[in-house]
Amino acid sequence: MKELYLQYQLTDAAIDRIIEMAWEDRTPFEAIEFQFGLPEAAVIRLMKHELQLKNWKKWRARVQGRATKHLALRSDEVDRFRCSR
Repeated sequence: MKELYLQYQLTDAAIDRIIEMAWEDRTPFEAIEFQFGLPEAAVIRLMKHELQLKNWKKWRARVQGRATKHLALRSDEVDRFRCSR
């Protein structure tokens, strides 16, 4: 897991923000990749490492197949992914 953090040069603040974005329903994985360079598979690995097992299972069940977490599955009406922060 350490190599993931080194490869993407993730700080504690960046990890916290990635976790926050991953939990948000309207933030697609592509937005995380655009901002931090982490593809979906790396976000899943990071979440599995950082969250407790029961919370990771809840998150994984929540995002699996969710249309709003993938730009390709998203409605054309939703054209933004930027948080107000």
